[in-house]
Amino acid sequence: MTAGGPLRILLSALAAPRLREQIAATLNGAAFELVIAHQAAAGADVQIAFNTRDVTGTSTKHQLQPGTAHFHELLRSAPGLRWVQTHSAGADRPVFQELAQRGVAVTTSSGANAAVVAQTAVAGVLALARRFPQLLAAQRERRWAPLIDVRPAPRDLGGQTAVIVGWGPVGRKIAAMLSAAELRCIAVRRTAVPAADGVETVGYDDLPSVLARADWLVLACPLVPRTRGLVDAAALALLPAGAHVVNVARGEVVVERDLIAALRSGAVAGAYLDVFEHEPLQQESPLWTMDNVIATPHSAGHSDGNAPRVDAMFLANLARWVRGEPLANRVG
Repeated sequence: MTAGGPLRILLSALAAPRLREQIAATLNGAAFELVIAHQAAAGADVQIAFNTRDVTGTSTKHQLQPGTAHFHELLRSAPGLRWVQTHSAGADRPVFQELAQRGVAVTTSSGANAAVVAQTAVAGVLALARRFPQLLAAQRERRWAPLIDVRPAPRDLGGQTAVIVGWGPVGRKIAAMLSAAELRCIAVRRTAVPAADGVETVGYDDLPSVLARADWLVLACPLVPRTRGLVDAAALALLPAGAHVVNVARGEVVVERDLIAALRSGAVAGAYLDVFEHEPLQQESPLWTMDNVIATPHSAGHSDGNAPRVDAMFLANLARWVRGEPLANRVG
């Protein structure tokens, strides 16, 4: 635990009462103190921090709300901080990268919202495949526009190929759902180690070798140096006519200007995008109004079951901390 005093855990004012009893049970009688973020000042002496969803709120990597910025400052300035758990599946926000470089253990909640994100990604596939953008536009105009009049007709999904970049909890669930819809799935991951029985697998470096078969390029990978800008003009040019892009990973995985150009030219038939290079998506971005794009505000993973699952992950890691065991989902 800690020498000379109770274990001090940094939490938000919402998380503290929700977790107090469970933390006490997990610590099994050991002394602890919950430090409430909005009451703490820079340099607060804390050893553990739990960055819950309410701390992040509507903040993005590019625009921090005051409460988020204060919490991040507490993390940066805590001299004795040894471990921080975040609610998100990724830890690509600058504060977590800085802490990890400082030697602080940073753990994520990877897997907590995997099913929700996968469902959203597949919803994007289905909506584009069934021409929902056009149908909804016609609805707003009170215009009867049945798909029977559309040429070419929407293709059957069965028999199409989805190239899924990222084979973590989200990518695997996307593959299971798309396979149930009779799509062929190709996995792209850090190495070409087979993803699963019968699933063709290539490494990130070999992504170009499978793009010509990708009716659907589905991005569900972490943002790491190798995946930043992975999908650029050269990659998009390899996609076959009629291909679509679905991104529930991170916006920086795609070179946005290259994707916009491909969507405008028709080289890419359409896209579902939940993440963007800059968030919030800037008002002048053409992605807002393109007929072949569904753009949502980084919302693919949100549901009412996420908070309990994330809490459970934190408490399970806290139990590992007490026992001196390696923490789950540690970055790096």
